[in-house]
Parts: sequence; C-alpha cells; structure tokens
Amino acid sequence: MNVPFFDLHAQLAGIRSEIRTAIDDVIESTQYIGGPKLETLERTIANYSGAGHAIGVSSGTDALLASLMALDVGHGDLVVTTPFSFFATAGVIARLGATPVFVDIDPVTYNMNPAALAQWFDEAIDRRGAVKAILPVHLFGQCADMGPILKVASTQGVHVLEDAAQALGAEYPMDRGRAQAGTMGLLGCFSFYPTKNLGGVGDGGMVVTDDATLAETLRRLRNHGVCPKSHHTIIGGNFRLDPIQAAVLLVKFRHLNAWQVQRREHAAYYDDHLHVDGLVTPHVAYGRDCHTYSQYVVSVPERRDALRQWLSDHGVGTRVYYPMPFHEQTCFAGLGYVQGTFPHSEHAARHTLALPVYPELTPDMQDHVIEQIGAFFR
Repeated sequence: MNVPFFDLHAQLAGIRSEIRTAIDDVIESTQYIGGPKLETLERTIANYSGAGHAIGVSSGTDALLASLMALDVGHGDLVVTTPFSFFATAGVIARLGATPVFVDIDPVTYNMNPAALAQWFDEAIDRRGAVKAILPVHLFGQCADMGPILKVASTQGVHVLEDAAQALGAEYPMDRGRAQAGTMGLLGCFSFYPTKNLGGVGDGGMVVTDDATLAETLRRLRNHGVCPKSHHTIIGGNFRLDPIQAAVLLVKFRHLNAWQVQRREHAAYYDDHLHVDGLVTPHVAYGRDCHTYSQYVVSVPERRDALRQWLSDHGVGTRVYYPMPFHEQTCFAGLGYVQGTFPHSEHAARHTLALPVYPELTPDMQDHVIEQIGAFFR
C-alpha cells in the first residue's frame, strides 16, 4: 500500500469543479489585482479568527516581513524567537538588518519555552532595551503557551508578533476564554502554502490585528507604501495576495472545519494505536480540540532516520521538521551560538518525525502506517 505524506490530488477530487468555477470567475472579471474576492477572504479570515482586521499578502513569509516592517524593526533591533521553526521565522528578522535572538523550546510541545524567555530577559540586562518584538511560533498546529509569554512581554514593554503559519484555527485557553492563534499578540501571521490546513494553489498569506492603524500601515506596505495613488508615504514592497488565490481559498474555507475534524480524528486514532516502545506520540497541551494537527509529529529517541527509511521502503511518506535548528545554520554563524546552546531544539531536530495526517487519509492507510511502525520496532 502507498501512503503519501500529503495528497493534494485527493483533496482536489472533491472540490475540483468549485475551484475551476472560482478561478474562471476571476479570469472573466479581468480584475487581477485586489478586488472583491480578496476583500471577501479578508473579512472571512477576520471573522473566523475573531480579529478586527485581516490583510491579505503574498505569502506567510511576507506576512512576517511586512508585520516586522510595520513595527519599524530594523538595524540595531533585536527580535526574540525560537531556533526550531521554518526558516522564514528568523530569516525575515535578519533580512531587515535586525538580529534574531533565540531561546530554547519546550521539549514536549516544541514551542517557545516561556521560562527560557523570562530567563533571557533576566540575564540580558544590557540588551533588553534593544528588543523590538517577541516572535513565538505556534508549531505543528498547537499554540505556544501564550499566557506567560504575554506576561513577559507586558513586563518588558515589548510587542508580540505571532507566527501562526501552521495554526489557523488553533485555540489557546486564556483567562477570558479560548483565543484563536494569531489574535493574542499585536499581530498574527498565517500562511496559505498549498499543504497548509487551508492552502491555495500557490503562495499566499494573511496578517490579522485589532489595531486599525497597523492594519492601514500593512495595506500600504503590501503595495509599495502607496497612499493615495502615486504618493508613497513609506517604503513597502509588492506583497499583494493574488485574487485567484483568494478565490481558491474561499472555496476551500467552506470545507475547513470538516477537514480540521478529520485531522483530529486521525490524530486520535494514532494516539490510540501507536503503543510502541521507542516512539512517543505528540503531547497535547490544551485538549485535542484546540489543536489543528497541521503535522502529526512523533518523537523517536533511537534510530529516527532508520525508521524513516523503513517507512519509505514500505510505501509510507514522512517528513522531518526541521533537521537543522537556526543556530546551526551557516548564515547565522555570526550570531555566536554553538552546538549545545539549545539542547531541546537540537534534540527535536534529530529525533522527530511527521506522519501522514491529512484529511483524506483512510482507515486502511492509517493501519498500514501503524503496522509498519510496529514491524520496524519488532
């Protein structure tokens, strides 16, 4: 049996005609920049997340980049984040001439460790004033522990920008009730990369915020800083979200809640049946209904790569997120970190493995994955 890690063909099969109609509508309109599809998608995501404003941009990376630009992050500034994420999280900081500062992750959730964050501020007395933002990542579809992170940020007078690229629809239990990923800090960033829980037919992203002034700044930044036409009040870029992507995302959004339920059901099935010595199933911090399972990531204390090869040989696709933490990347060598600085991030990079969890996975396919993992360890 063949079980791909992700199967966009299976997803497309049920919605192909809807997508083609939506794309044709945009083509026939001849409105290929901005337009009603984009405006509808922005209102839809704002309502879904509970944010006051949503600003469509060209990718999840540009969502982060434009958000940092809106916060006037640049040379001499520090942004505190984790070393275990997709490269864009740290790359956009360096691209603006600012310096990424890393704090280690929690060893079981893989998200920013609030205690490590607080410790860094306690110890970095001479550098606190240069911190422009804290950038937690909601990795694999589960929110970072935002309560204590926001407390540290408030104490230090620093803005929080959420990297929620993998966590649209994830929730966190705040004192006031559940909050959606991306809405707890000043700004939240999403990605619509094709394999995301809500993915387009190319790149796309979104920024959400309750701050009307920041929202207007982001709208200008995504269009070269123009306002009004031909008058450039700030320097931005071409970060616009294509209306064809918006049209496709509106079609897929109608299915998002059902897809999220299916991902949770698949995760629960794995949790119930992957009882194997040598493998640890994902830690659920706030309840499975708060998790969107963008990825289902297991920890393999011994022989992770051998297990991955075995599964590949037996028709099961897997992924490693992420094999090299930021502080070990050549481009960040100048930051002065050495191997061993962030042991939990390094351990996760070397011992975690993502299994197929996409909505169209069948029970037989999941059983095959489970049987092959059991066979490997036997």
